[in-house]
Amino acid sequence: MKEETLYKPANQILKLMTRKSSVDSALPLAMKDWLRLKIWERQVQVKEFEKKYGMTFEKYETACLDGQIKDPYSYEVEKDGWEWEALITEIEDFEEMSQWLA
Repeated sequence: MKEETLYKPANQILKLMTRKSSVDSALPLAMKDWLRLKIWERQVQVKEFEKKYGMTFEKYETACLDGQIKDPYSYEVEKDGWEWEALITEIEDFEEMSQWLA
């Protein structure tokens, strides 16, 4: 990547953050760090749902179907399920992206 094509302040920040002299080596490192942070944030949120329901998402799905969870079609329970599933999907996507940078 030509350093001139990257916004100059971003170029400088990348180099300072990673202590690398070129954008080619700095950008992948910064992206890996960002992905690790995003994975960690989503894992924390997943743990909050696991604590709230006392189970993993897979068990939550089954519990909604077999009546273990009261009012499984209530707005709150369905919204939690959608958010929980989205977090798991994002973690998987971010982990895959991390592999691209390996």
